[in-house]
Amino acid sequence: MTLSAAQVAARVLEALGEGRRIHTAVVTEAPDRSLIGRRWWHSGRRTGGTLGSRSLDEAVAAAIPSLFPPRESRGALSRDFQYARDERTGTARVYLELHGPPSRMVIVGAGHIAIPLARMGALLGMRVEVLDDRPEFASTGRFPDAEAVHVIDFRDPFAETPLGPSDHIILVTRGHSFDYECLVRLLRMDAPPAYIGMIGSRRRVRATHEQLAREGFTPEEMRCVRAPVGLDLGGQTPAEIAVAVVAEIVLFHAGGTGVPLVEKERVVERFFGRAGAGNESAEPAAASAEPRMDD
Repeated sequence: MTLSAAQVAARVLEALGEGRRIHTAVVTEAPDRSLIGRRWWHSGRRTGGTLGSRSLDEAVAAAIPSLFPPRESRGALSRDFQYARDERTGTARVYLELHGPPSRMVIVGAGHIAIPLARMGALLGMRVEVLDDRPEFASTGRFPDAEAVHVIDFRDPFAETPLGPSDHIILVTRGHSFDYECLVRLLRMDAPPAYIGMIGSRRRVRATHEQLAREGFTPEEMRCVRAPVGLDLGGQTPAEIAVAVVAEIVLFHAGGTGVPLVEKERVVERFFGRAGAGNESAEPAAASAEPRMDD
């Protein structure tokens, strides 16, 4: 079935409305010009349209998991694929897009750090949900930027919050035992969330990991837990700690180095050389190399 751009767009809107990721593809170049403009989509176990060749459809479907990691919610790229059609072979260029609902930040614990953390998550365009077992803390008035606030039972903390591979879980609970209950469930998921972070002192983090090890979790499984969570910025206030956590999430997705840009660019050294650190500039140094008129 040949799909129009409008039909594919309708499928995208439908998937996003249901909270699903959807991949779309369109042929932009091919020796067989009848393939150009053919469209195809894939979401979960559902597929529609065709790129004009069964082998091309299958090649694109097989490549999607490696091209678009589960933790991503947006993406676009072009790739060349081999195809066969009517006993002829060729190479087609296909433009692929990933459309997904905004990434979600689930903050477990509604204490003082959670307030700026929820605000910053919303500023990043993430859907924010806050979970706590204390009704006086888990309130929409306390978290106006959150999409949802849930009063939970830590014996089954995610009962009303189904999690997926693109979610970001931040544990800022008030006790080690609550962290442990959450981590056990997160690490046992078939497809754990993209990001699991836990705040805590060195002692608290160690105690949690030791308890997980006694439960049978391997070091490799525990390595996906980012604890203590955040970059080492030296901050102490709730807002400063929240900045450190959000900065690590940005680093996690964007793939930066975390190095201050002034150190990375080394502007003074590049433009003025090592002598630029002092009062002398490169220009006087160059001038001193010129022959003096009174020599």
